[in-house]
Amino acid sequence: MPKSRIRRKAPFTPPPKGQSAASKMSGRWVAPVMIGFFLLGLAWIVVYYISPDGVPVMKNIGNLNLIIGFGLLGAGFVTATRWK
Repeated sequence: MPKSRIRRKAPFTPPPKGQSAASKMSGRWVAPVMIGFFLLGLAWIVVYYISPDGVPVMKNIGNLNLIIGFGLLGAGFVTATRWK
């Protein structure tokens, strides 16, 4: 019976070094922009519901205000994914 081949493993090479701690941090702009989007979206929806006669621009676009408010909140969540 023929002898099977012996498989030789390559020598272990450690993985390359990761990124430095400074490059893993998010920019200084991320947190303020994220909080700004959250607050602006919340304020947009609250003003739309609270104002009795409505702000002239908000009154003209009707229920589109909800889409704008939730869009701003969504932009805050998208920005939150960049925060480390």
